[in-house]
Amino acid sequence: MSEVQAPADIEVQYVIDCATLPDAGQLRDWARAALSGDVQDVELVIRIVDEDESRTLNAHYRGKDRSTNVLSFPFEVPAGVASRHLGDLVICAPVVEREAAEQGKDLLHHWAHMVVHGVLHLEGLDHQTDAEAGCMERREEQILAGFGIADPYREN
Repeated sequence: MSEVQAPADIEVQYVIDCATLPDAGQLRDWARAALSGDVQDVELVIRIVDEDESRTLNAHYRGKDRSTNVLSFPFEVPAGVASRHLGDLVICAPVVEREAAEQGKDLLHHWAHMVVHGVLHLEGLDHQTDAEAGCMERREEQILAGFGIADPYREN
C-alpha cells in the first residue's frame, strides 16, 4: 500500500487591505495545484504586501530597486534539520492589479498565475533560458487550465 501524503500546510498573511484581494482559500487552492505529485507534504507561506515591502525585499535580495509582482524564497534546510517548509512567496497586490489592468487580464486569473508561478519557483523551476522558460510556461498553462484559466502567455 502506498503512503498517503498530508496536504500542504499553507499560511496566508495579508499585510495590505484591499477589497479586490483573493481570499485565503483561493490562494491555497492555487498553490496546492502547483505542487508536484512528490511535493505535497510541505509548509509554505504566501504573504500579500504593498509596494514598499516588495521594493525593499527586491532591492535587498535581487539588487533591483523596484517593486515586483512575486518573489519566491525557497527554504534551504540546514543539514541535520527536519523541516517541511518549502519556502515563502511574497506577492505585491498593487503590482498584480496594475499588470492585470495593463494586460487586459481578469484580476483573479492573474492572481492565480502569480501564485502558481511562485510555487513553481519554490519547487526549483526557473526561466533563465528559453528551454527552462518553455518548460515552466507549459506547466503553468496546465495548472491554470485546471481552473478554467486561459494561457497567461497568449496575447489578448
